Amino acid sequence: MKGERIYLNNCLTTKPAPEVVETMLSYLREDYYFPENFNKTGSKINRELQSWKEKIAGTIGAEASEIHFTSGGTLANNIAIKGFLLANADKGNHIITSIVDYPDILANAAFFEQSGFKVTYLQVDRDGFIDLEQLKESITDETILFMVTLANHTVGTIQPMEEILKILQGSEHRIYTHVDACEAYGKIPIDVEKLGIDMMSVSGHKLYGPQGSGFLYLRKGMKLNPLIHGVSRLDDLQTGGISVANTAGMAKAIELIFSDFDGYRKYLQKLKDYFLERVKQRIPHIIINGPTGAERVPHNMNITFEYIEGEAIMMMLDMNNISVATGSACASQGLKPNYVLKAMGRTHEEAHGSMKFTFSRYTTTEDIDILIEQLVTVVNKLREGSTLYPGNDNK
Repeated sequence: MKGERIYLNNCLTTKPAPEVVETMLSYLREDYYFPENFNKTGSKINRELQSWKEKIAGTIGAEASEIHFTSGGTLANNIAIKGFLLANADKGNHIITSIVDYPDILANAAFFEQSGFKVTYLQVDRDGFIDLEQLKESITDETILFMVTLANHTVGTIQPMEEILKILQGSEHRIYTHVDACEAYGKIPIDVEKLGIDMMSVSGHKLYGPQGSGFLYLRKGMKLNPLIHGVSRLDDLQTGGISVANTAGMAKAIELIFSDFDGYRKYLQKLKDYFLERVKQRIPHIIINGPTGAERVPHNMNITFEYIEGEAIMMMLDMNNISVATGSACASQGLKPNYVLKAMGRTHEEAHGSMKFTFSRYTTTEDIDILIEQLVTVVNKLREGSTLYPGNDNK
C-alpha cells in the first residue's frame, strides 16, 4: 500500500493543527520576548499568558488564577501529587488509587508507598470501572488523597466522578482529588466544581497542540510544596522559564476544539461507531475491551483479535502506512501483556491480541475503509498461521 500514512495512534500524540503551527511561528519569529513586567515587550506577553489562562479556565468552570502552565502532563502530575502530599503529610498518610491508572499516577503511588505512605489500589470490573464498594471500605481517618485517570488510557473507560465524589464527601474529613485528564480533556465535558476535582493535569500534544505543553488546574487555596526549585519568574509551581510558543500553540489548539465542542465530539463518535460496525461485519472472534456508548471517550476503541498477537498486527499495518497501537503505548514495551487488560480479567492471550485505535479530527471514513481492508487481510493471514485458531490444529 502506498500513499499518505493513516495515523490512528492519537492517544499517544496528535498532529498539531495548522493554525497551531502558524500561531507558534509568530512567537518564535516576532513575539519571542520573555514575559516580564515594566517593559512593553514583556508586558505584552504577560497579558497574552493571562488571556490564555482565562480562556482555558472557562472550558472547565475554573478561574484563571487556578491554571498553571507546564511543559506537559507528566510534569503536571508530579507537581500536583508530590507537591500536595509533601505539603500535607501531617493531615494523613493514606492514598487511594486503582490498579488501572496511568503510569504517572502508579509511579507516584509507589514512590510514596516506599516513603511510608499507605496506598490502597482499587480493583476494577471487566469494563475497567473502579470498585465503588471497595472505595467506600478503603476510606480511613488517614485518607488524604484520591487519585484517578478520568478516561482510561488503554480502553477509554470514563470513571464515574460524580458517584466517586459522593463517596468521598461522605467521609467525616476532607479527602482531596487529583485527576489525570490527559485522555479526557477536550473529549468529554469537564466541570471541576461539579466533579469535585481539586487538581487536574492536561497534556497539550494530545489535543493538536505541540509536544512539551500542558497545564495543571489547582483549586484556589490548595497548598503545594515546590517540586522544582529555582528562580520564580512566572509561576511558583514551575520555576524558571516556559516555552511561550508551545503555550500559545496549546491555547490555540484548545480554542479550536471548544469553538465547536459538541460537533467535534460527535464527529469522533461517528468515526468510532463506523469503524466498530465494519469490524463486526468483517472479522469474527473479537472482544470489545471497555464499555460502549457515553461511558467511553469518543475517540478510543480497543479490540482483541483472538488467536493472534497484537504486535504482529501492528507491525504489518505499519508496513502498509497505517499507525495503530497495541495495548497501551506506555506499557507495551518488552512484549508484556497490558496491565489494564489483565486487571479487567482478560487472559494473557486476549491481552496480547489487543489493538487500540484512536481517532482524530483528521481521520476520515475513507481512512477507516482502507484500514478495514488492510486489517481483514492481516488478521486472516495471521490466523492462517496460528496454531491457536480453531481448525488449524487439524491441518
